[in-house]
Amino acid sequence: MKFNIPQSEIELKFSTSSGPGGQNVNKVNSKVTLNWKIKHSQVLDHYQYQRFVTRYANKILANGEVQISSERHRSQKMNLDDCFEKLYEMIDSILKAPKKRIKTKATRSSVEKRIQSKKNKSEVKKNRKKIY
Repeated sequence: MKFNIPQSEIELKFSTSSGPGGQNVNKVNSKVTLNWKIKHSQVLDHYQYQRFVTRYANKILANGEVQISSERHRSQKMNLDDCFEKLYEMIDSILKAPKKRIKTKATRSSVEKRIQSKKNKSEVKKNRKKIY
């Protein structure tokens, strides 16, 4: 799913990559670093922002920006597309709120089975003791 992130919220930096490419690596700025100002973003609501921050805390810098980089490909365009794809996957993963867990009570038979198995285990261990 594509999102409309305003261009003013995104900052792109290009640098030389350490990946494959031979002499091309030293000449071309193919590595892409994308910084997204998530703190003041209009894309996510408060709850989605909280889920994003808790799930991707390691990607968020001290100034509140999400930093994503890519140097997987030899071409700058492909790395740029890769950065946006990573960002969209991250946003997509937190859009839906997690389901609330409904507490359930153990059935009477399951409780009885558990207690009976504990008694059986206890008997087995008692029978292992040496008798003097």
